[in-house]
Amino acid sequence: MALMITDECINCDVCEPVCPNQAIAMGAEIYEIDPAKCTECVGHFDEPQCVSLCPVACIPVNPAHVEDRETLLQKYQRLAVTS
Repeated sequence: MALMITDECINCDVCEPVCPNQAIAMGAEIYEIDPAKCTECVGHFDEPQCVSLCPVACIPVNPAHVEDRETLLQKYQRLAVTS
């Protein structure tokens, strides 16, 4: 599953620098997560860093991009090869 940032985001700038895949970037009004790059930190950490640091808890699972742990690990491996 990729994560998403909801409109409760306060643009605190905490999530973007901790994303190991550079999946988080400023959108038109709030930060956004690129589902093609989000691995929920699988391959890097035990838990998503953005979720653990978000002060307003506005980073849920994106229901449009449901992926199991194995799929996330494969995505991590593909991203690691292209980096």
